[in-house]
Amino acid sequence: MRIAIAGAGIGGLTAALSLADAGFTDVTVYEAAPRIDPLGAGLNLLPNAVRELFGLGLGTALDKVSVRTGNLEYRNRFGTLIWREPRGVSAGYRWPQLSVHRGLLQAVLLAAVRERLGANAVRAGTRVTGFTRPSSGTARVELSHGPGVLAAREHDLLVGADGIRSTVRKVMHRGDPGPRWNGLMVWRGNAWAQPFLDGATMVIVGDRVRRVVVYPMSRPVRPGEPVLMNWAVARKLPDGQPADPADWNRPAPADRFLPYFADLVFDWLDVPALVRSGNRALEYPMVDHDPLPSWTSGRVTLLGDAAHAMYPMGSNGATQSIVDSRVLARALAGHTGTEDALRAYESARRPAMTALQAAGRRRGPEAVIDLADERAPDGFADAAEVFAPGELATISRRYATLGAFDLETVNSPARAGNDRRGANRLADRRDMP
Repeated sequence: MRIAIAGAGIGGLTAALSLADAGFTDVTVYEAAPRIDPLGAGLNLLPNAVRELFGLGLGTALDKVSVRTGNLEYRNRFGTLIWREPRGVSAGYRWPQLSVHRGLLQAVLLAAVRERLGANAVRAGTRVTGFTRPSSGTARVELSHGPGVLAAREHDLLVGADGIRSTVRKVMHRGDPGPRWNGLMVWRGNAWAQPFLDGATMVIVGDRVRRVVVYPMSRPVRPGEPVLMNWAVARKLPDGQPADPADWNRPAPADRFLPYFADLVFDWLDVPALVRSGNRALEYPMVDHDPLPSWTSGRVTLLGDAAHAMYPMGSNGATQSIVDSRVLARALAGHTGTEDALRAYESARRPAMTALQAAGRRRGPEAVIDLADERAPDGFADAAEVFAPGELATISRRYATLGAFDLETVNSPARAGNDRRGANRLADRRDMP
C-alpha cells in the first residue's frame, strides 16, 4: 500500500512510525517547511500517549530530552493551592507523563522515521495543496515543491496531519469556517531558570480572565544549575481588539503583555521575572475548530489538529494526535479493505474527540480556577472553604475518563496501538520504567 501523510508534525511522524510498525513500508511524509528545525515551545504528553511512544521503542530517547512530570497544581491568582494531584508514575501509572520541548520531541520522531523508513521518507519543502479521487479508488495527491513547481502522485491512502490550518481538511470540507477564537490571547516562550517547588511540577495559575502555565522541560546538569522552563500566559483581550485566527507565532515584546501579569509574583515563582529572562515571546490567539461531521472521504482521512484542534486545556493536543496515529495503524492492519479500516478508525476516535473539544471549550479541568475565582474572588486560606468534599477530584476524574487517560484505562492490558507484530510487546518490556 502506498501511503502519503501531509505534515511532519507530531501526529504525522507518529503516524509514519505506527504504520511502519504495522508492516506498511511504502510511506511518504510531505512537509511544507523547507527544513524541519526544532522549533516551538513546550508540551505535555499524557500517559496514554507515552504508552504508545514507548511501545514504538522510543522510551530511552524520550527520557533523555524530557522531564517526568510528578505533580500538577492549580492555584488562584494569589498563588494559593486549589488542587494538587500526582501525575504519571507518581500517580500509579505504568508510564510517565512527560514535559518536553516540542522541537526535541519532533527530532526524536524524525530520526526514528528516517531510520525505519529510509532517509527519503520525509520530503521537506513539499506542500500538499489538494487531492482528487480518481475512479480507480486511489487518492491523487497534488504537491507543490516551490513557486511554479507542481506535481501529482497516486497513493492508496492520504492522511491529513497538516495541523490546524490543514489543506486536506479545507478540500474535504469546503464550507468549514476555519479556526475559531475564544477571546484569549496567548504569549509563550522558553527560559533558563532555577527549578521551582520540587523541580517536576506543572503549575497553572490564574482567575477568570488570566492563565499562567509553567513547567520544567529539563533536569539540572548539576545541583543548583538552571533548567529549561516552558511558560505560557493568556488573557482575555478588551472588546474591540479582534484576533486574526490565521496569524500565529508573531514575535511580541514582553512590555506589550507583562503589565497584565505584573502581580503574579510568589515566593516560589516570579512570573514576570521568568518571562523577562527568556530570549523571545511569541503571540497567538487561542483557537480551535468546530467539530466535523466526518473525518474521512474515500481513501483520505484526517488526524490530530487537522481533525480535532482543541483549546490547550488539559494537555490533550499532541497526546490525542499520537493516539489517533496508533488507532489508525491498528485499523489498517486489522481490515482487508482500506475504506473499511478508515471507517473503523473514525468510529473509534471521532465521537470521543468531539466530546473532548466541547470539554475544552468549557475550560476542561482548568475550570477549577474559574470556580475558585467566582466563589472566592478575594482569595481563601484553604480550598476546603470553597469546594465541597470530593468536588475537585470528581472534575479531574471525569476529564481523565473523557480523554481515556484515566489510570484504569491506561494501565489495562488492552492498548490503543497496533499489536499485529511482536515488536510492540518487546518494546513495552524494553522501555518499561
